[in-house]
This record gives sequence, structure tokens and C-alpha cells, in this order.
Amino acid sequence: MTYSIVGLGGIGLLMVLLLLLGMPVGFAMGIVGVGGMALIVSGTAATAMLGTEMWNIFSSYGLTMIPLFILMGEICFYSGLNRRLFKATHTVAGHIRGGLAIATIAACAGFAAICGSNTATAATMTTVALPEMRKYRYEPALSLGAIACGSTLGVVIPPSVVLIIIGLYTGQSISKLFYGGILAGLLLAALFMITVFVLCSIKPERSPVANHYSLREKIRALPGFLEALILFLLVIGGLYSGFFTPTEAGAVGSFLALVMAMGRRKITWQGFKTAVAETLEISCMVFVIIAGAVMFSRFLAVTRLPFTVAEWVGSLPVPPVAVLSVIFVIYILGGAIMDALAFLLITIPIFFPVVEKLGYDPLWFGVTITVITTLGAVTPPVGATTYVVAGMAKDESMTTVFKGIFYFLPAYLLCVILLVAFPSIVTYLPNLVR
Repeated sequence: MTYSIVGLGGIGLLMVLLLLLGMPVGFAMGIVGVGGMALIVSGTAATAMLGTEMWNIFSSYGLTMIPLFILMGEICFYSGLNRRLFKATHTVAGHIRGGLAIATIAACAGFAAICGSNTATAATMTTVALPEMRKYRYEPALSLGAIACGSTLGVVIPPSVVLIIIGLYTGQSISKLFYGGILAGLLLAALFMITVFVLCSIKPERSPVANHYSLREKIRALPGFLEALILFLLVIGGLYSGFFTPTEAGAVGSFLALVMAMGRRKITWQGFKTAVAETLEISCMVFVIIAGAVMFSRFLAVTRLPFTVAEWVGSLPVPPVAVLSVIFVIYILGGAIMDALAFLLITIPIFFPVVEKLGYDPLWFGVTITVITTLGAVTPPVGATTYVVAGMAKDESMTTVFKGIFYFLPAYLLCVILLVAFPSIVTYLPNLVR
């Protein structure tokens, strides 16, 4: 029995643990990784790897940026920044046909730029935006689809925890991944807005026109934009100038978010404690997943399965774009049946060497698969964001939510096609960074 067959068996066992037994993904990857190492090398080597990798993960200075960026988002969430963002976008764009849905997507994009949490954005925007769209008799499917899909922008628009993890996992510059995600995320947001405009142009009764606000009211709503803009520019500008490292940017961003919330008296002591508690909970979950993924990837490296697959794919008499298309389809299907982040961490050790062998830019690939896996946050049967929206909109059925999701699927696919056809959308800004 070759090592590659052992590697394939490990992947099969991992799928059984995840999909049939429902084991938490971090533990499942860790068990398969340690068990596989013991089978191939020795029990001593497996035990040493377990101790070494757990220590390296939980004592890593580089990983401290994850809880810092999560904390920044949680503080903004509990200080009501996303509500103020929606109010501002509603005031500016709410009077045009489909404007409330467009405003919802714009608010999701703005909050994504400082939060990065799909579920937090989905929960709040459902609470804030859905009553307004119901008030003006928007089609329920359009309203719920705009909220659910708009909430996924947090995975792409920096600072994104997913991009941080991809950078750490593949040894790429996190700053450059952030820059690559800016235009890709804005493109996806723009395509969502265009989708709303087209849907409402075809069938105007989907979105009756809302109130028209005066210029004075629009000016008074500007602070809702400014808070998010200041935080975003501070983080990204500091990284671009080299003034901050990613970890320092997370720390400064969290501090400024807290100062702004306290200065406006928008956060309570209880809200701050809850933000810290949820930051710890989310961070621990992410760290366990990363630790498990690292052990699993070490096991795959020993089996040489990723390199065998890369060599085999490189010898196939087919265009590289055909192989890339198959990989993308696998990511779409995989993201639909299990947690998108977990699927990324499982598959990157296999597909990353393949993509490099085919000659594609690793940074471009990292951002593009991030866009693709955002589909996993809204498509059944996992679709965590979809279930959050459906749970908050208690009187709407899951069928209505999924109908709204399907309105926006062409936007996701068109975004990926454009990123493949024009890689410079991703690579332009990172190439400006020295």
C-alpha cells in the first residue's frame, strides 16, 4: 500500500467523521492527521507532532491578529455601527427603486470592511433592514436574498479572517491578500447591486419607491459613513504605508473602535464584556481549526499526495483553465455541504501545489477561492448565513430565503468569471505594494 493511498484513505475517513458523525472539524482533522502520522512514521513522531504543532499554533505571535480583528468587529457590532451604516445608506439611496435593497448591500459591504463576520452582519441587517423593506412592501425573497448575500461580503473585503488564515497557511503576505480582496469584494458588491437594479427593472412591483430625503437629511447621515471609513482607512492605509504590521493594525483598529464607541456613548459595559467573550469564543474555535488543519496537512505532506496530484494534473493533456474550472466546481460543491473555512483548510494542501504547478498566481488563487467559498455561506444544506437570516425572519419560510439566494447566484458566478478573465482585478493593488 503506497503512501498516496494512505493519504486518500485519510481524506475519506475525515469525510466520514465530519459528514456522518458530525465531529467538530478541528478535532476531526487533528485525529486523522495524528493517526495517519502514527501509521506512516511512528507513534512517537505523531505524539511529537501533536505537542509541537499545538504549541506553535497557540503561542504564535502572528495569529494574535485574528482575535484583534474579531474584537474590532465585535465592538463595532455592539456599538450599533452597522445600524448607523444602514441608516446612512438608506437616507442616500433609499428613494430609488430597489434602493433599500441596494442600501442594505452597501451597508453590509461597509460593515464587512471592519467586521468580517457573516453571521453578525446577517443577524443585525435582518433586524435593521428587513422591517424597513417590509414597510415599503418589498418582495420578501428579494429582501432576504439581499441581506443573506450582502452579509457574505465580510469574507472577501478586508480585514477578513479567512484571508488571514489563507495567508498564514500558505506563507503569503497577509497585507497583499488584503489588498487583493479590496477590488474583488467591491466588484462582488457592485454585481449584487446591479442584480437588484435589473430585478426591479424587470418587475417594478418587487420594490416600491421609498421616501425621498432632503439634502440636509443626507448630510446629517454622513457620520454613519465616516466611522466605518475612518476605521477602514486606518487599517488598510497603515498596512499600505508600512506603518503597521497586520497584528498592529488589528490592535490599533480595536482600540480606535472602542474609543469611537465610548466617545459617542454607543456601547455599554455589558456590551463590551459580551464583545470580549464572543471574541474569545470565536478565536478559540478558529485556533482549534487551524491546529487541526496544520496536523492534517503535515500528514498529507508525508504521504506526498498533494505533490503526486500536482504532477499528475500537470501532465494531463488539457488546458490549465479546464483543471482550474474543476477545482472551482469542487469548492462550490464542498462549500455547500460543509463549513466553508473548514473545506478551505482541508483542500488547500491538495490544490495549492496543483495551482502553482499550472502557473497561476498564488495570491490571485487565494482571493478567488475566497470569493467562491462565500457561496458556501448561503447555499444549502449548510449555508450558515442563510439559516441566521431565516431564524431572524421568523415568519418567512426557508424556501423564500433560498429563492432570494438564487436571485444572486449569477452575480457570484459572473464575479468569478471576471476574476479568471482579468486577474489584475486581484493583483493590481498588491503589485503596488513594495
